[in-house]
Amino acid sequence: MTVTVSVDVVLPCLNEAEALPWVLARIPSGWRALVVDNGSTDGSAAIARGLGATVVRESRRGFGAACHAGLLASDAELVCFCDCDASLDPGLLTGFAAAVAAGEADLVLGRRRPRGRGAWPAHARAGNLALARMLRRRTGLPLRDLGPLRAARRADLLALGLSDRRSGYPLEMVVRAADAGWRVREVDVPYLPRAGKSKVTGTWRGTWQAVRDMRRVLAEPAAAPRTPAGGDR
Repeated sequence: MTVTVSVDVVLPCLNEAEALPWVLARIPSGWRALVVDNGSTDGSAAIARGLGATVVRESRRGFGAACHAGLLASDAELVCFCDCDASLDPGLLTGFAAAVAAGEADLVLGRRRPRGRGAWPAHARAGNLALARMLRRRTGLPLRDLGPLRAARRADLLALGLSDRRSGYPLEMVVRAADAGWRVREVDVPYLPRAGKSKVTGTWRGTWQAVRDMRRVLAEPAAAPRTPAGGDR
């Protein structure tokens, strides 16, 4: 699909030297890759820069801190997010961005569908299912995943006032979007075995720490509604 507006892809990165060549080779032509180095010690920043990506440094550790640093560094009309571990193909974001640019949705999310052994460990899937259930109760949105592959308008994302800087950031984005009356679409995407070990969901401890962060987000009071700039009501 052809997307005629400017698009940046935010790629939070912590020691992803092995995955970066695969990921960056799949960034759609004409889009900018913003690799947010969150304290890598394996040369990830140099590799990303050598492959043509723009590198943003974020010293504060946390998935949300890295994602938000990329959002602030972007100057594109649309911003996409993708994990930097080769578990998700950023090339799939063309359809996401096209739907937002055309005004068909305000936020498009990828529902992960595992491909191959080890793509989604049982403990990580269990945590995701529990959180998705709580999200449906909290927002009324018929979502089945909290997938990190997503697209929305930059100005609208900034207006949400996202404050979580850890694992709750992706969930906070969806909750606040729902409170603001956004049209949220979920699209199935293949989920591949990641390169290297996960920093969050690779262990039960990491998974449930993420669940705790997200439960805190769900407990926050609803924000006042706001119509996205690209949406017609």
